Amino acid sequence: MKDREEIVQALAASGYIADGELATAISLMQLLRRPLLLEGEAGVGKTEVAKALAGVHATELIRLQCYEGLDQSAALYEWNYQRQLLSIQAHRGDNADAIEDQIFSEKYLLERPLLAAIRRAKPPVLLIDEIDRADDEFEAFLLELLSDFQVSIPELGTITATTIPHVVLTSNGTRELSDALRRRCLYHYVDYPDVDREARIIMARIDGATASLSLQIARMVEGIRKEELRKVPGVAETLDWAAALVGIGVHDLLEMPETVHETMMCLLKTHEDRSRLTREVTDRLLGKVA
Repeated sequence: MKDREEIVQALAASGYIADGELATAISLMQLLRRPLLLEGEAGVGKTEVAKALAGVHATELIRLQCYEGLDQSAALYEWNYQRQLLSIQAHRGDNADAIEDQIFSEKYLLERPLLAAIRRAKPPVLLIDEIDRADDEFEAFLLELLSDFQVSIPELGTITATTIPHVVLTSNGTRELSDALRRRCLYHYVDYPDVDREARIIMARIDGATASLSLQIARMVEGIRKEELRKVPGVAETLDWAAALVGIGVHDLLEMPETVHETMMCLLKTHEDRSRLTREVTDRLLGKVA
């Protein structure tokens, strides 16, 4: 996929409604074979980009969920120590070098996401999710891997990538990433979708959501996001709310204001936000939906 419109259509077929800038970023990502760093608020659909890309390429999605304290053994590889111990006991009395060669072989190697991604025959989509949650040390290690696409395992030697994966990194901006990592990647900021695109997302993902209802929901969510909330609802929450309204049988938000207010629990995730969005606020926002 090189043409921007072709990328937009292919992603839409996989259930992701992309804008032109994201399609351009993906086009350049494939052309230059560079990792793509997607930054934005939680819930705007960054992870879904990688899932849609895997669907478009009909390939495997390999996900590495980052967290504080993530180390190489959890991300790259580790040895199956239990099987190694059993093998040592079973071959007790044999030549020590022969036992060592056996237990440090492929048979006892446990692939973790990063190693798995560079050993696939068909390039997978490697999703490194929420890289900002990992430590600086892990970020430095990751930068080395993304530069050479090879890893060194002391017992086995250097393993070079069989194929280069499509790499997508996401960040919620909770920690400033290093300049080195940013320079290594192409960058795109994923913002909340505008009303029209969010309505199209709802129609694409929720069976039974009509164009008029989807547009009402998108307008309502846009208004809610402008309120002073602690946790602004993302696209995932919009889809949950749309699914709930369709399931209840709502066809027009203006006809069922009480139901609209009661189902706000799909959008609001804290007691503070739920208290702030009173019935009066809901009615005021509904007045702007028509």
